[in-house]
Amino acid sequence: MQRYFIYLAYEGTNYHGWQVQPNGVSVQECLQKALSTLLRVETEVVGAGRTDAGVHAKLMVAHFDSEKEDLNLALLTDKLNRLLPPDISVYRVCKVHPEAHARFDALSRTYKYYITSVKSPFNRHLKWRMHGSLNYELMNEAAKILFEYTDFTSFSKLHTDVKTNNCKIMQAEWIQEDETTWVFTVKADRFLRNMVRAVVGTLVEVGRGKMSIEEFRKVIELKDRCKAGASVPGHALFLVDIEYPAETFI
Repeated sequence: MQRYFIYLAYEGTNYHGWQVQPNGVSVQECLQKALSTLLRVETEVVGAGRTDAGVHAKLMVAHFDSEKEDLNLALLTDKLNRLLPPDISVYRVCKVHPEAHARFDALSRTYKYYITSVKSPFNRHLKWRMHGSLNYELMNEAAKILFEYTDFTSFSKLHTDVKTNNCKIMQAEWIQEDETTWVFTVKADRFLRNMVRAVVGTLVEVGRGKMSIEEFRKVIELKDRCKAGASVPGHALFLVDIEYPAETFI
């Protein structure tokens, strides 16, 4: 069996997240159906992670196995794009080593969250419109505290099946993109369920003046999801990058 990585993107508005769901259409389901049709055999794909309903990916990676070691990868990419709906796009398909794993071998993942201060009919499903002003300088000061900790239980969805809530944060900062838009970029070796949206929601509490920087620190230390801010809407969240070791690829 030959293992392949698929690099793809999707606009998540019409999907119940990445993972196959019993009561809604998912990106994984669409990709598996397209691959199975083209390869003429039932084909399962394993994603680098999960994205929630409505969340987008500028770059997602998934792997699949095939008995065909000589697949025309450029042609497969083209045929997948013809078969997939317009809001899912495949960048490329590449060979990897048999033991390579899209999820477990990832060195890091990077997300971006977009906040805008104005109403626009063109980005309402891609940015979160905030009413009132935020102190982004304070929010950046609070974000730096994330580097000092590894246990982020306070920002994890309750009752998940993960063995550890430890993550290593490598980047966390707010940058102004234009006059009306701020972007939060966060990079880590792994993320917990709902973690980015909970972190952003808690930082927004700091930006609104409802939580001090020291209270933000206390939220992390208490390891209690109920102490953190509410999760922000998923439609403004993008998975933008996943990194792998060079030796993953053939």
